[in-house]
Amino acid sequence: MITLHDLQFTPFIAEDKITKAIDDLADKLNEDLTGQKPVFLGILNGSFMFASEVVKRFNDDCEVSFVKLASYSGTETTNEVKELIGLQEDVKGRTIVILEDIVDTGNTIEELLKILKDKGCGEVKVATLFFKPEAYTKENHIDYIGMEIPNKFIVGYGLDYDGLGRNLTDVYQLKSNNMTNLVLFGPPGAGKGTQAEVLKEKYDLVHISTGDVFRYNIKNATELGTLAKSYIDKGQLVPDEVTIDMLNAEVDKNPDAKGFIFDGFPRTEAQAESLGELLSSKGSEVSAMVALEVDDEVLVQRLLERGKTSGRADDADESVIRNRIKVYYDETAILKNYYQKQDKYFGVDGVGGIAEITDRLSTVIDSL
Repeated sequence: MITLHDLQFTPFIAEDKITKAIDDLADKLNEDLTGQKPVFLGILNGSFMFASEVVKRFNDDCEVSFVKLASYSGTETTNEVKELIGLQEDVKGRTIVILEDIVDTGNTIEELLKILKDKGCGEVKVATLFFKPEAYTKENHIDYIGMEIPNKFIVGYGLDYDGLGRNLTDVYQLKSNNMTNLVLFGPPGAGKGTQAEVLKEKYDLVHISTGDVFRYNIKNATELGTLAKSYIDKGQLVPDEVTIDMLNAEVDKNPDAKGFIFDGFPRTEAQAESLGELLSSKGSEVSAMVALEVDDEVLVQRLLERGKTSGRADDADESVIRNRIKVYYDETAILKNYYQKQDKYFGVDGVGGIAEITDRLSTVIDSL
């Protein structure tokens, strides 16, 4: 995460993905415009990095010019486009390729096309590194698109927030500060499920249980469920990317959520990194890993008592119970270390009444 002025931004698009998008876009330009000696028209200030990379990849004669049209102030579009500055070349009858860093509302492009038409240009093409289809309000066709992105405010690779961030080679998106995302852990018998339901209601969060998600997808024979079942039927572990895709679908079902409680995931450091990347792509992050801490002997007695009525065989055998607890601590130790390095691990005493434990958890959550 980075801070520019008063705002925080989280990683969104890595440089290698941007490079691949530019490679593909440049290939199309070479295919379409070789022999036409086009004029590449970079729109300052944002397009300077993109324009440089495109021109380096163009394999025939061309001219390059830069003009300036200001249409942003802070993080909101002003819907005002200023006068075109800097075009000195005679463009009458020429093929022009407008190089934009980003196209969102389309106001700048519309104004540019009008100006170039008045100057008697021949064919005018529009190439943009980033395109926001949700924000686009114009009828003008965008000929070359590096990649489509959600309607989020981004910085990096030429894009700025009040002057800062243009030099970043990765792209970052504005952090959503209003979401609380918890990774909830607790050993067998700690009452994690009960607390998850209470916290879900108290903080208006969405509870995502990995086990429930798997069962739903498999039962309903979704594409991901069928894929997961194919691994399970072979006695193989379901790959992390399949689980992440399922979680991503669950997150996308709740676009207005105030946050999520992740229950049963992650289990490994690699999974924790994948979850972080998933939330980062939504402009958010894991707020905390919260673990209920209960003495082993208390857990054993709780589960043995529960086994008298639960009907679960693994609640009735003490050796099985102790092994389950050991497996939990082996897994948690890895994640505890991972989140401690980020100052995001919180251990909470899990002994006491339900309301008492909820109060302890709430104290942690309220402090985030």
